[in-house]
Amino acid sequence: MHVGISLLTLVPRISGGSETYARELVRALGRVGEHSYRVLLPSIASDVNGLPSEIVDEYRAARSMPGRIAAMTEGIVRGRRLRRRLSGVDVVHFPLTVMIPRVATPPPVVTVLDLQHEYLPEFFSRAERAYRRAAYGWSIRRSQLVITISEHAARAVVERYSVPESRVRPIHLGLDHAVFRPGDEARGRFLVYPARGWPHKNHERLFVAFAELRRRHPDLELVLTAYDGETPPGVRSLGHVSRDELVGLYRTAAGLVFPSLYEGFGQPPLEAMACGCPVASSSAAALPEVCGDGARLFDPTSVEAMVEAVDDILARPDEWRARGLARAAGFSWEQTARAHDAVYAAAAG
Repeated sequence: MHVGISLLTLVPRISGGSETYARELVRALGRVGEHSYRVLLPSIASDVNGLPSEIVDEYRAARSMPGRIAAMTEGIVRGRRLRRRLSGVDVVHFPLTVMIPRVATPPPVVTVLDLQHEYLPEFFSRAERAYRRAAYGWSIRRSQLVITISEHAARAVVERYSVPESRVRPIHLGLDHAVFRPGDEARGRFLVYPARGWPHKNHERLFVAFAELRRRHPDLELVLTAYDGETPPGVRSLGHVSRDELVGLYRTAAGLVFPSLYEGFGQPPLEAMACGCPVASSSAAALPEVCGDGARLFDPTSVEAMVEAVDDILARPDEWRARGLARAAGFSWEQTARAHDAVYAAAAG
């Protein structure tokens, strides 16, 4: 069977967890996939490796939000030219939610990564909400089958878009255990939070909670990555870091604190667990489903609950480290890829 994979809307270093999903899925299918694949890439993401791919120059990829919306709109208008790239495939997968180009045949499969705009609309402009609802809506409804990255997202697709449960396939994301694994480095006296400064990442409440934690633990620091806002005393922002640098932080931090108000899945807590880092995580959206009993969960709207959770992992690091390692062991990209292969076969059939 021949499978097309459209990554035309991929924007490197902006797409966050969706970029990790796209890249790791392609790599894992290259290792364990049972079908023949063809990946369509934009000119700005030509470094996606693992499967046979081709750069689609006629898709005018952009990094800015206005440019991205314009490119996607043009991609719909020029759909016939883009669809020619998919000639000969039996099913086409759109891992980044928006179906570009729109297709009816071959049978399309769309992955829904998150529906944050449905739960936290206040964090989006009116134009962004309208765009998401329209683009997600027609992509989901036109899809033969819909993949979600959590059971939480699957329920949202069924409830918010009136999609029959029989058309939805929840598949968890994976982990690269060759990369995310414990090391022998000594752990320092700092917490780590890898997240961009988006409103739902909840940095403001974290800073309030950290002030209390620092009062109790004067030597404690908070280290941020990908954050470019103002920081209070005791907080360091490293900006963008490489994957190796991130692994180093997971291996040397006293703990990961993850106060996000919404996650379609929640990769960083799992990555930290796999590196033996104790985790205190928000109980919002898909995070309890992903973290299980491997993390100390807390209500992300409560500063007091956040402080108590972090205090707990600092007081019992060995117990939370062991719980996290056991939980993370159940996730792999190979498992994720095989589940996708099964969806491709079902859609084509």
